[in-house]
Amino acid sequence: MSEERSFPPCLKCNTGLLLPMSDYGREGAPIRYKAWVCSNPDCGYNIRIDNGEITFGRNITQSYK
Repeated sequence: MSEERSFPPCLKCNTGLLLPMSDYGREGAPIRYKAWVCSNPDCGYNIRIDNGEITFGRNITQSYK
C-alpha cells in the first residue's frame, strides 16, 4: 500500500514545493525536518533550524565536510 504525501507550496516563488531535509546530530542521532528547501532550483528558498534558531533565505551552498 503506498502512502501519499503532500508538501506545502514555496512561500517565495509559489511554483515549487517545500521539501523536508533531515540531518544527524553530533552524537549521531537523526534530526528529522531540520530544513525545508524549495524544489524549484531557480528559487533557492529555505528554512533551517540551527542550534535552536530558525533561519530562512540563506544562500544554499555545498558542504565539504
